[in-house]
Amino acid sequence: MRGASPDLVGTAVDDGDPLPGTRGFAGPLDGALVRDVLGREPLFYDQSASHGAAGESTPDATTGAAGEYTPDATAPTADGAWSHDRRDLSDPEPVPAGYRVTADGTERLWSLPDPEPVDDDERAVAAVRAALDAAVGDAADGGAIADDGDASTAVAFSGGVDSALLAARLDAPLYVAGFPDSHDVEAARSAADLLGRDLTVVELTHDDLERAVPDIVAATGRTNAMAVQIALPLYLTAERAAADGHDRLVLGQGADELFGGYAKVAKAPDDPRVDADTVRGARREVLTGLPDQLERDVLALRAAGVEPVTPLLSDRVVAAALGLSGSQLVRGDERKWALRRAAAEWLPDAVVDRDKKAAQYGSLAARELDRLARQAGYKRRMDDHVTKYVASLVGE
Repeated sequence: MRGASPDLVGTAVDDGDPLPGTRGFAGPLDGALVRDVLGREPLFYDQSASHGAAGESTPDATTGAAGEYTPDATAPTADGAWSHDRRDLSDPEPVPAGYRVTADGTERLWSLPDPEPVDDDERAVAAVRAALDAAVGDAADGGAIADDGDASTAVAFSGGVDSALLAARLDAPLYVAGFPDSHDVEAARSAADLLGRDLTVVELTHDDLERAVPDIVAATGRTNAMAVQIALPLYLTAERAAADGHDRLVLGQGADELFGGYAKVAKAPDDPRVDADTVRGARREVLTGLPDQLERDVLALRAAGVEPVTPLLSDRVVAAALGLSGSQLVRGDERKWALRRAAAEWLPDAVVDRDKKAAQYGSLAARELDRLARQAGYKRRMDDHVTKYVASLVGE
């Protein structure tokens, strides 16, 4: 079991508690496979074989140099095979988030709570601030991201409020990846200056993209253009951090989904990309896509040689975010209103109020991968031309 003790997970199953105080978990339990309600830890079983033996111990595979993967020689590939890494299995199928998988099929164990919102703004912001404080503090004090004396922890830093509040609380080096003059590089530099922190800039090149794409595809099993574009800056940031001797990377993943950071949430019910007719409903709808996104990100980061740490996805923060009202998620033109007010405890106003771009756009990875596709003959008039280019790089 990764992420929590079997006893804690067993109690959560017995009590039907979807948020038992962890940062996510997945693994074998009493002859079954279980995965937490948000899918923060990937878990797979081999659907080409019977998984009736699910629950037997599976050795962890090993990650060597960045981008390289060495399967454990004893990793199971016969009946009952399962793994936290899809590359161990011949026909991997993800365990659904919040479910138990047995030889008899799947069973939902948990759903996200849907509490009544906290109407008082001051209490709501205080709850978020306390949850953030505890999540980052517990992670550091508990050793999950504590420095072991060899500077083994780094922070992925885009200059936005999510990563900045982590950077402000952690004594760890900051990394950003992007093409020269990209939005993320400029934003990270200015935010690092405001925080009085040094910053390592990973300047991307076309060669970096072409080299990283096959590794990302192998790790995630995805050739979809958007999935690869999102993973690229994460992978290349992690690869550089690993090369510099860091084995953990702290990220602000989950903040946009939990706190109303997306335009389609802010514009509900008028945005056709969501079905919900309220901001809170749209936020909940967006959260359903988080397990799939986290699977991609975690697998890509581990393939690059680091272990991801996501304090903003701790159960405490999730619970506080779910208690926010629609106006505490989005107020006027301001998204992530409560998160920004909470983060103001630690950040200057210029960082608190800053908007950010999605990583694939802010780093220019999406634009430059599109450029490479067109240079290789995959023109925009072709259906899904970047995905076709990605597939060509891995021989598909």
